[in-house]
Amino acid sequence: MTKRQKKLFIVSIVCAAVFGIAPNANAMHIMEGYLPLGFCIAWGAVSLPFLVKGFFSIQKKLQENRKNITILAMSGAFIFVISSLKIPSVTGSCSHMTGTGLGAILFGPSAVSILGIIVLIFQAVLLAHGGLTTLGANTFSMAIAGPFLSYGIYKICRKCKVNRRAGVFLAAAFGDLFTYCITSVQLALAYPAKEGMIVSAGKFLGVFAPTQLPLGIIEGCLTVVIMITLENYAQPELRNAGYLE
Repeated sequence: MTKRQKKLFIVSIVCAAVFGIAPNANAMHIMEGYLPLGFCIAWGAVSLPFLVKGFFSIQKKLQENRKNITILAMSGAFIFVISSLKIPSVTGSCSHMTGTGLGAILFGPSAVSILGIIVLIFQAVLLAHGGLTTLGANTFSMAIAGPFLSYGIYKICRKCKVNRRAGVFLAAAFGDLFTYCITSVQLALAYPAKEGMIVSAGKFLGVFAPTQLPLGIIEGCLTVVIMITLENYAQPELRNAGYLE
């Protein structure tokens, strides 16, 4: 076996070890039945206006140019694949990337709310990742809050003349991390500690932080790589989406 073959073999073992482990633990998606009924209804009601706006946003994008559906579908597939890879945490929980920053940068945060809820439904039904009763809460954290922050950071970076790829990295990384912050607040509201909700949120953040901080950086880098690939091979589609002038 050559040195190159040995390196590839070692890499394959590492990948299998990282992505093949699926412990019975709580992931970033709040699991089925974990939130009280009132909270499930409340988060669903809060998410509903964003979803309605997202539906009309996607409809408008497709009416402007039907070719946008290619990149839109790719963005949805990216969210599904990357958010399905659960990484075990040293704290006994597990974390995963969200992938929503890519779609937010290309189509805006409203459109991503629809992509996100579709992904969350499939994951809840097919992968037992998350849940149907907690769909509203998971949609708000991953498909609404995270994408809106990603979009805002990217736009600020563009106005400040920050390098485009640096802006993509910051948007994707902080959007990922913000999703976990919102999830921690959601859990803290439902299960506050004796010391108060803020202390409870800090404890939940402590569960996610050891693995989520590096995962946020990895997601930022991966999103930049995908953007570079699209810039090289799909410039017409990126112009249709408004990413490139």
